[in-house]
Amino acid sequence: MTITILGLGPGDPRHLTREAWETLTSASEIYLRTARHPTAAGLPASLAVHSFDHLYESAKAFEAVYEAIAAEVLALGARSEGVLYAVPGHPLVGEATVALIRERAAGAGLPVKIIPGLSFVAPCLAALGYDALSGLAIADALDLAARHHPPFPPDTPALVAQLYSTDLASEVKLTLMNQYPDEHEVALIHAAGTPDESVERLPLYEIDRSPRIAHLTALFVPALPWPSAFETFQNTIAHLRAPDGCPWDRAQTHRSLRSNLLEETYEVLAALDAEDEAAMREEFGDLLLQIVLQSQIAVEAGEFSLAEVIAGINEKIVRRHPHVFGDVKVNGVGDVLKNWEALKVEERNNKGEGERGLLEGIPPALPALAQAEAYSRRAARVGFDWPELSGVIAKVREEMAEVQAATDAESRADEMGDLLFAIANYARWLDVDPEAALRAANAKFAARFAKVESAAKAAGRDMAAMSLEELDALWEDAKVR
Repeated sequence: MTITILGLGPGDPRHLTREAWETLTSASEIYLRTARHPTAAGLPASLAVHSFDHLYESAKAFEAVYEAIAAEVLALGARSEGVLYAVPGHPLVGEATVALIRERAAGAGLPVKIIPGLSFVAPCLAALGYDALSGLAIADALDLAARHHPPFPPDTPALVAQLYSTDLASEVKLTLMNQYPDEHEVALIHAAGTPDESVERLPLYEIDRSPRIAHLTALFVPALPWPSAFETFQNTIAHLRAPDGCPWDRAQTHRSLRSNLLEETYEVLAALDAEDEAAMREEFGDLLLQIVLQSQIAVEAGEFSLAEVIAGINEKIVRRHPHVFGDVKVNGVGDVLKNWEALKVEERNNKGEGERGLLEGIPPALPALAQAEAYSRRAARVGFDWPELSGVIAKVREEMAEVQAATDAESRADEMGDLLFAIANYARWLDVDPEAALRAANAKFAARFAKVESAAKAAGRDMAAMSLEELDALWEDAKVR
């Protein structure tokens, strides 16, 4: 009772190892994951050859095929004579069935013997003339197609196995284009390690248009020509903090960088308000610098690592989106927000933090207008809100009347605060960010006022000596220029 798993190599029977050939010549039967592999034609004539190709034809998904193959191999391996199961390439390189078989055989007490084979990697590298020591990531096309972003950094070249169809190539392309430019030159390697080997170089966006894609096609994705991986940036920041780094960066602490973090955040907001794509790209980078620098300081102090920061937020996001990553069903944004609050309460209880107010957690340092909008939004999640917009408008008018009726400075300030809060709530109802709207209004006022100043100066007039009517005329002119 033994499961022997043999690697058939990349496709040319001459690439079978001596151990593999000796095993094949001494065996009476063999089970192939697929007979659609060139080495199958070069097997010893004495072998009774079976394959699992019929499972590929009947199943709707590869996962089901792999499950079925693993189950059959385990059953065959439980026989007194065991089973010889052969896969393309090397059994431990990109073979999903082998992973399933090894895991389940261990649970069943069945021994598994691996007979290595030349993987697809070596002939692909030979065809490309590429040295893997320069750094190489290996990915499976099916896994890549199921993702929304590549699992490898863009500073690292990648070799993608089993790109067997144009439909799969189309899915892989979409995933890769979340990180690489459409025109990034890649290479399709066809039938590597066989007499039919060829390399097809083309832009990323064209890979699913190749008529030569088949079951022996792999994809090579070169690294981007400029340093752009997250890990590269981490290394840069760690160097700044190293003994041979920058004296200013080495002197910084969590607290000393607080103002920098706040400043960069506001610069990001300014870029967003301006809808300036170039400024967004730059300011996002400046803000990211603050996060990575703070995390590097934490690493050096033995507090936590950036990997822990990312793992924590990733786990939280997955946990708080069971309607995306789980089986929970939602009907619109309202359900999402209710679930979100319930999950946060559950998290606090699990941490032993006990009951906490709904408004707790909103930063007290937020600008007042943004804080007011956040408070009203949180309260609305549990139904504490006007049923219709007309009630919100009536509340604004009521607060305005109370400001007008106030008779002393203290009450006027109090009523003005209520009015501003009501206006922030009104903005929320209109789906307007009140903080952003006020910043835009401030910027508009400043720009127009600058035109008024410029016009007065051009006329040789002192603004302080001009009448309100004259200033208003300049203002109206500024509004149309």
